[in-house]
Amino acid sequence: MAHEWQSGGAIDALRPLIEAGRIKLYCPESNVSESWMHDGPGHARIARYEAYERFITQELVPFVHADCGGPLPIALAGASFGGYYAANMALKHPETFPWALCLSGRYDVQPMLDHWSESVYFNTPYAYIPNLSGEHLHRARRTRLTLVVGLGPFENSCIPETLRLSDVLASKGIAHERDVWGHDSAHQWPWWRRQLVHHLNRRFG
Repeated sequence: MAHEWQSGGAIDALRPLIEAGRIKLYCPESNVSESWMHDGPGHARIARYEAYERFITQELVPFVHADCGGPLPIALAGASFGGYYAANMALKHPETFPWALCLSGRYDVQPMLDHWSESVYFNTPYAYIPNLSGEHLHRARRTRLTLVVGLGPFENSCIPETLRLSDVLASKGIAHERDVWGHDSAHQWPWWRRQLVHHLNRRFG
């Protein structure tokens, strides 16, 4: 959720980069409670996710560009289900999002739904990435993903799903980094905060 970036300490931890003018953060609210975490029909849940993606690409992105004084590359970052949002949007809109930082992501959404459709296919990276070819594959290769996961408490399914996504990306030559932290790192904000500082400093510091 949007407020978690502040309550989890990420804003304060990234303040040196912000105040130095190296990064600017936009924390939009998530609709995960209306889509993946909702208990309604599967077709309605995927429709809510697609509406959110349209909001990001058609409303938030133009706002960010205007706020920054012109079109600029936008990086995505997210933790837990936010990692899925970041990865999926970067792969589908690589010209807009040339980099995505995905922390402890959940990438296998199919088991959460009760049907299979074209919409589900095009929002399941495990499904559509292996079938990319030609111009579609060339486009996907314009982005780069950093996939971070820990081996500690509460990471559970995030570990195999992160490793699997890394393997799928590698099989198609899509640039990415797989960064596996130790058994002490947990599926919690204190660790996501450290991972954000580490990777954003590497890229923008």
